[in-house]
Amino acid sequence: MSQKNLPVVVLVSGRGSNLQSIIDAMQDGRLDIDIQAVISNRPRAAALEKARQAGLDTITVDHTKFSSREEFDQALQETIDPYQPGLIVLAGFMRILTPGFVSHYHGHMLNIHPSLLPKYPGLETHRRVLENGEKKHGASIHFVTNELDGGPVVSQVEVDVLENDTTDSLAARVLEREHPLYCQAIQWIAEEKLKLDNGQVLFNGKPLNQPRIMSTKQQSPT
Repeated sequence: MSQKNLPVVVLVSGRGSNLQSIIDAMQDGRLDIDIQAVISNRPRAAALEKARQAGLDTITVDHTKFSSREEFDQALQETIDPYQPGLIVLAGFMRILTPGFVSHYHGHMLNIHPSLLPKYPGLETHRRVLENGEKKHGASIHFVTNELDGGPVVSQVEVDVLENDTTDSLAARVLEREHPLYCQAIQWIAEEKLKLDNGQVLFNGKPLNQPRIMSTKQQSPT
């Protein structure tokens, strides 16, 4: 990796589907990043094995070993900071972060959420979408703030909800679209096109007042 590449730390908790897509894009030269470390709060997270197979540093900070969220987040922060990341990527990291942690990395932390935010923050988005009879679903990339899934949204992709959809089929179709969406947002930051400045998202130096929408046909944002 050349020095121009953005140093990144990825936080994971689960199977690592988005992590794998990011690793693939980095190795293929489609992402100008250098993953410094992959950190999980769960020792047995499958994502850690994916990272090891790619030759990446892996670390576990087991949240069950700490008596409070604040203590865990402090330990997590102390683990991250030596890598001096320009960006922290939450890729299925299932922890609610404390205000102190969020403030420390303000403007340098991205998350992906499986819904068209501000609709359906939180868990079980696919089930809730089906129960409410929605015609559209999708995924959103947002900067992390203290509001759960409430930070400024930078990009989204839409997925049609089909009449015969189950939670599993809908989730699988959304996940397929998540991968290019997340990689594109990360690349924007690597290219210094996208930033959060005093609470305002800027894209190419201009305010981004609406999320950029990725075409499901071309898989490139409009």
